[in-house]
Amino acid sequence: MTASLVEMQGITKVYPGGKVANSNVNFDLRQGEIHAIVGENGAGKSTLMKILYGLETPTSGRILVRGKQVRIDDPGIALKLGIGMVHQNFMLVPSFTVAQNIVFGAEPSRGPFKHVASDECISIAKQLSAEYSLAVEPERIIDDVPVGMKQRTEILKMLYRGADILILDEPTQVLAPQEVDELLDGLKRLVRQGKTIVLITHKLREVKACADRITVMRNGTVVGRCKADDVTEDELSQMMVGRDVDLSVMREDVEQGPPVISVRNIGLMSDTGRALLQDVSFDVRSGEIFGLVGVQGNGQSELVEVVAGLRPFASGSIRVNGTPLKGGDPWECRRLGIAHIPEDRISMGVALEASILDNLISNRYHQKPVRKGVLVDHDQATAIATHMAREYDIRLTSLHEPASSLSGGNMQKMIVAREMESDHVLLIAAQPTRGVDVGASEFIYNMLLEERRRGKAVLLVSTEVSEVMALSDRIGVMYNGRIVAILDNSPDLTIEELGLYMLGLKSGEPCVEYEAGLGTDVQ
Repeated sequence: MTASLVEMQGITKVYPGGKVANSNVNFDLRQGEIHAIVGENGAGKSTLMKILYGLETPTSGRILVRGKQVRIDDPGIALKLGIGMVHQNFMLVPSFTVAQNIVFGAEPSRGPFKHVASDECISIAKQLSAEYSLAVEPERIIDDVPVGMKQRTEILKMLYRGADILILDEPTQVLAPQEVDELLDGLKRLVRQGKTIVLITHKLREVKACADRITVMRNGTVVGRCKADDVTEDELSQMMVGRDVDLSVMREDVEQGPPVISVRNIGLMSDTGRALLQDVSFDVRSGEIFGLVGVQGNGQSELVEVVAGLRPFASGSIRVNGTPLKGGDPWECRRLGIAHIPEDRISMGVALEASILDNLISNRYHQKPVRKGVLVDHDQATAIATHMAREYDIRLTSLHEPASSLSGGNMQKMIVAREMESDHVLLIAAQPTRGVDVGASEFIYNMLLEERRRGKAVLLVSTEVSEVMALSDRIGVMYNGRIVAILDNSPDLTIEELGLYMLGLKSGEPCVEYEAGLGTDVQ
């Protein structure tokens, strides 16, 4: 048996207030393997690896690296032990070049005044890029490079610091399908070159494609260990959730009506004059799920904000059931029947310190039957919130607890319940399953399909291409602030073809049907 490179024994992490993130966890990592850690959101997998990298301190337990017990209470110590971590949210300086980011904090210098040698930084970046077959352009500014290159820059940054053990936390979250395949191939090459990798992910297809061994976590404990070749994706899902999960989607035939929302030639500029959206046009019909995909940063977030009334648009027009939308007024959007599941639930979807009850009724406190004169009818509010919690399986102790007490999956269900139970004609679902476990994803998929069956229009925006392909009737692809193609979701459409559009390697003529009375007027 191969000796363990890292052993984590009896690791327990209890936060102030009594929340247990890890409970008596044992984990071992062998030289030259890709070891995947999978589990539901909140299962404790990222916390465990943050402990190994020195970002968190365990309440109890011990860590052995190369057979020697160590105390890792700082990332600097972890790096000295050859352990590097690439985080889910990139830790890069946007205004620096790729080369400057790779060497940042350990720059080569020369002369008595320790002048940073820019040419040497570029040379180091080129050498590392060639050595590990991770293609980057050293002299480009990070803010201007594709997401896939940012990911490779993060990995090269750790390799430059001497990391032999790489921890990657959800590394494919924002990549196009082709970039995912390139990254997985790159990880295999790194292993062949003597590196060892821990992969934290919820994407089981990727686990099966590259991992040697798998550790499954649930509720802060390890519930399974196996070789990747000995287990199926369905079996992994069952271990993660504790029950059978069916993420297959059956889109039954639904009669579609006229466009509920018509977006025409929308343009949007940044504060610095850069075009964020350029001539964006599409319709979403009643009884239709219109999916929108693209690599993160190509205008999807800005388009959602425009349609939801969170920012005004510079040119073009939007009509909801024929009524013009002025833009920049979220309450106007609510009045016209637009519901919105935001992509960032913490900053945009939830008032964390407010009660679960207040969060559930926050979009109807001014309406009957919740509003009674100038006061809120607490009995009606409680009855409505209780109904939503039961129907949407929001697991809670009390409606009067703060929303911050909910797990990520239950917090998302709370937002989904609030928006779907509102009086709406269009639902914007932006990254609806981001950061939630497979059980919550299954539930949200079913609720989106129920919206479609009820004749609602759904604008689904997601970086999960497989999710969009499973749920959507038509798919729009965004690249560089434009919709470069609108495609029928037919059996002939492949994930690889969508990936080509997402990377700007292929473009089509977006076909938008201009209905009578919904033309191209510009406000």
